Amino acid sequence: MSSQAPTRILSIAHTAVSRAAGRLRYYPLAVRQDIDVHLVVPSIWSEFGRTIVADPPDDPGLNVHVLPIWFRSAGPMNWYLHVYSGLRALINRIEPQVIHLWEEPWSLVALQACMLKGNASLVLEVDQNILKRLPPPFEAIRAYVLRRTDFVLSRSAAAAAVVRAKGYRGPIGEIGYGVDMDTFRPRDEATSDRAGGQELKIGQELKIGYVGRIVVEKGLDDLIDAMTRARSQVSLAIMGHGPHESSLRKRIKECGLEERVKFRTWGPPSEVAEFIRDLDALVLLTRSSGTVVEQFGRVIVEAQSCGVPVLGSTCGAIPEVIGDGGWVVPERDPDALAKVLDMIAADPDCRRARGRSAMQNVSKRFTYDVVADVLAKAWMHPLTKQPAR
Repeated sequence: MSSQAPTRILSIAHTAVSRAAGRLRYYPLAVRQDIDVHLVVPSIWSEFGRTIVADPPDDPGLNVHVLPIWFRSAGPMNWYLHVYSGLRALINRIEPQVIHLWEEPWSLVALQACMLKGNASLVLEVDQNILKRLPPPFEAIRAYVLRRTDFVLSRSAAAAAVVRAKGYRGPIGEIGYGVDMDTFRPRDEATSDRAGGQELKIGQELKIGYVGRIVVEKGLDDLIDAMTRARSQVSLAIMGHGPHESSLRKRIKECGLEERVKFRTWGPPSEVAEFIRDLDALVLLTRSSGTVVEQFGRVIVEAQSCGVPVLGSTCGAIPEVIGDGGWVVPERDPDALAKVLDMIAADPDCRRARGRSAMQNVSKRFTYDVVADVLAKAWMHPLTKQPAR
């Protein structure tokens, strides 16, 4: 048995304020003997109009440090302006060999960690996939942080291209979002009349669904147009809310689809999973714009983990994430979308095959075990290579 002390890792992640949203991917690392993981999360976080109080730091096998933050709510850039009170003292006490930031390189917390890290290697995890020049001082912060980063984990090929374009020259790895397969699991086929993509009965509608914020960028208007053009019977269930809801409801009424489109509010993950399991296919039809390009689409892997295939647009990382577990249509193309809806409705064998491929896609790429292994390899990589400075 080796007597070598475990490598000390400090991971800073505002997403991990919630156990279900961000901490579960760290759980497989708790049993490893070669690393000692410390996770820093904010005591309170604000996003999309919600205030989230941190879950207690009693996660089994994890060292979770809940710290207060400054600048929690500071205008449209609030996700990137927060810094941690007490981070210097924590770093001095733990003396991490690697600091991992699940934050963008232009954020103030990235600058804070970079200035406090001492001799620790820096691993950065990035989502941003739109190349643009940031206003002062964020462009300068990004350049400073990327020069001192030893390893980058990117959510997509486009995100990797952004950091390359901004001067990063070190190694890059890929990392997806994990999915809780205990929650997002297929329905027992013996108790479901839709399980396994069974052939639709006469008069039964193809049931598709959307989970997420109701904003114009998500392309739900294109879906309504496609439903009016499709020859097959299609119903739509929407879980979520957002500023575009009233306009969307008006559009639905104008198209005479009120009886075929139903809305419901957010629920906990268990209710989201139950909602998804009742679908024949999930849709994510994001439209690209100067400010919005889909970075990943977590609901894709949640649906696929339930055995439900996904119908997505060509926006951003959507095709990369869907893989063989669904269908991809051009953005802003209701005619093409209508044809795919008709095909899905008429071909139960295809739905079954895509549902099986969806589950295989998750098991190979998006389980928490897979994500944890990617994290661990990225953390250890700088310690075996000459650090980039």
